[in-house]
Parts: sequence; structure tokens; C-alpha cells
Amino acid sequence: MGPPTILVMQVAAPGGPAALQPASHPMPIARDHEVVVQARAIGVSSADLMIRRGEYKWMPPLPAVPGNEMAGVVVAIGARVDGIRPGQHVLVSSRELPVRGGCYADAIAVPADALFVLPPGIAFTDAVSLPNYQLAGALLYESGVRRPRAVAVYGASGGVGLAITQLAAAGGIDCIGIVSTREKAAFVRTAGIAEVLLRSEDLPSEVMQLTNGRGVDVVYSLAGPDMIRNLDLLAPLGTLLSYSHLGGFMPDADFYGALRQRLGRSLGVRVYSIHTLDDQHGTRRRLMNEAIDLMARGKLKSPAPTRWPLSRAAEAHAAMESRQTLGKMVLIPDRLL
Repeated sequence: MGPPTILVMQVAAPGGPAALQPASHPMPIARDHEVVVQARAIGVSSADLMIRRGEYKWMPPLPAVPGNEMAGVVVAIGARVDGIRPGQHVLVSSRELPVRGGCYADAIAVPADALFVLPPGIAFTDAVSLPNYQLAGALLYESGVRRPRAVAVYGASGGVGLAITQLAAAGGIDCIGIVSTREKAAFVRTAGIAEVLLRSEDLPSEVMQLTNGRGVDVVYSLAGPDMIRNLDLLAPLGTLLSYSHLGGFMPDADFYGALRQRLGRSLGVRVYSIHTLDDQHGTRRRLMNEAIDLMARGKLKSPAPTRWPLSRAAEAHAAMESRQTLGKMVLIPDRLL
């Protein structure tokens, strides 16, 4: 019998979902300052799609293994590791690693100081949503905009959008979720968000009605053709903040001219990425630890995720790109199914 192997989903050449192919790799070994984490749940994110397509600005070298978040169990530790023991439940976030990605695998070796230890009671399938809440915290409190009184969130039924709405609500911020279908609206309401609106031509007037004519301080937007109309959701000194481009890129219309037309409200526009915090280790880890604490205390609860076997990651990507999924998408190692 040969050495043990693991299943890894990797991209040899960028492309569509079929570019994700299974491969057999040797079981990782923990070097001096490393631990080996055996996966129990693996998150699927928009960054994974960009890695697969070869579009990610922080692209790992090919053949690339996507996957920016994994929750699992420590199964081995290096000779110089302190404070981590086998059997502990942990979260791996590639935001703490030298290279993004790497989590579409049965197991991964990572530096011990990159881990987040999970308190008892946080399920593995919930834990892989924690990076979404970390990003939500950055968007709400670390994105350079003043602390909002009220926000509107596009894509509120997706992993990041739902995290923004839930974290805003937990922080006492009035929140309006914006979705494209009634099914998605019902899903967001079951996650505890009372005010949910459908995308429509009447959206500006509906937002103004809900905010007593003031508008919201921040619109968390998916870039696309709605962006100019979204300026009319904003309160004076409000900010239109783009946190994803799944909805398409900027419209061809004169965006600066549209801002000048609304000069009396002095509106702003920002495109935000969590990579802003790449060199801010303390802020990044504080945001994650705050999210872990809120989840452990029951203040944040991810809705039941959509699950796929790790070996069918390509199908999960196709489903995510169709924008018909609800909540977080999670890959489960085949050995557990």
C-alpha cells in the first residue's frame, strides 16, 4: 500500500466550470511551524470563480487550487508548534496565507499562527461563512465611510450580502436588503432581516418611504446598470460602495455627470476590496475574531447552506454563476457523504 492521498480540485488552465478537475495529491505533512487540517466544510466564494477563470488579481500559480475558507480538524502538528493540539476545530482563511486559495482539498498544511480556533458550538458549515462576516465588518466599519445609520444591500440573499445585512442589524444599523426575486426575499426574511425590497424602477421611492425621506448612508452595490439609479437611494453625504462585480461592470453612462447632477447631496463612490487589509494584520484578525465571538454567542446565524460534494465543485461554480442560489455555498469532502 502506497502513501495516503487526498482529493484536490484544481485548475490547470483557466476556463469555465469544467476547468475544475479532480487530482490526487499526497497527504500534506506538517513542517516545524505548520499544522495539517482535515476538511469538514469548504466555502465557495466569488474569488474562487475568478481564480478558476484566471481573472483574479492575486492569482495563485497554476495549477491552482481555489478555495479561500476551510473549517476542519487539526490532525497533525509540526515539531515547533505551540498552542494548537490535534483534535481542535479550526478555521483556515487564505487571507492569512502567503498565497490565496488552496482550500478545495481534503486536507491542507498551513502555518499554525494563521489558524482561527473555533469555540464549541460553531458548526463547520457555519464556520466557513465567518470570512463573509469578516468582510462585512470591514465594509461597515473599515471602508473609509462614516459609521452608517442606515444601509441598503444589493445581493442580500448571497453569502456576503446576507452577512452585511445580519452584521448591520446586530450593530443597531437600519438595513434594507435588495434582491431580484420573491423567493430570495423570503429567504432573507427568514435570516432575520425585516425590510427586503425587490429590484424595480420604484426602488428609490420605496427606500425613501422606508427611511422617512432621508435615504440610506451607504448602498452596498453590485456593479452594473443599476448603479446610477442607486445614487437616488442615498442620504446627503452618502456613499455608493461597490463590493462585487457579479452583477456586471460600470454602466457606459456619464457617472461623473450623474454625481454632478446631484451636487446638492455631495455623494461619493467607492470600490472596496478586503485586500485593503492585506498589510493590516491586526485589523484583519480583529474583525474575524469579533465575528467568531458574535457567532459563538448566537448573535450571527448563517442560514442552512447549499451543499455540494467536493468532487462536484464544477457544478457548484456553475450554480453560483447562474445567480440562482441562496446563501452560502459549501463543499463537503466526499469521504463524509
